[in-house]
Amino acid sequence: MNFLIETERLRLRKFLPKDSLGFFHLNNDPKVLEFTGDSPFASENKALKFIQNYDHYQKFRFGRWSVILKENQKSIGFCGLKFTEELNEIDLGFRFFQEHWNKGFATESSKAVLDFAFLELKLERIVARAMPENKASIRVIEKLGMNFVEERISENAKWLIFEKLNENL
Repeated sequence: MNFLIETERLRLRKFLPKDSLGFFHLNNDPKVLEFTGDSPFASENKALKFIQNYDHYQKFRFGRWSVILKENQKSIGFCGLKFTEELNEIDLGFRFFQEHWNKGFATESSKAVLDFAFLELKLERIVARAMPENKASIRVIEKLGMNFVEERISENAKWLIFEKLNENL
């Protein structure tokens, strides 16, 4: 298995077709989706099609990655980068199964992704966004040293936008 990023407890790799069932369940949990603005997948097949058509790795050399727990090799969610063309922004995002909340996995994986973005890819700026009610994600974003920039309304929701600049450039 080709892991792109590795931390003390986690490995991150590209989405694979075998991730589709887990991806379907993750993105159908109402608590997981509560603060994302995303709609659930209609079926496992739709999740599989999403994975098969996901082109960020080829286009940008980055994307969202499956987060694998080293101790048992299970996928516990995803973390990674997403380019939003209309905003010309690269967004850090993460999403985990509820049973893996409050264990530091979002912070651990996100820190490793930021290091990869700045040190390997030499990206200048990464943003993260969270709804004001999503206190847990805001705590993670602040632990990463990201700074509040602005409030935005998009997708019929209010978002707090944070940024981190590459200090190595």
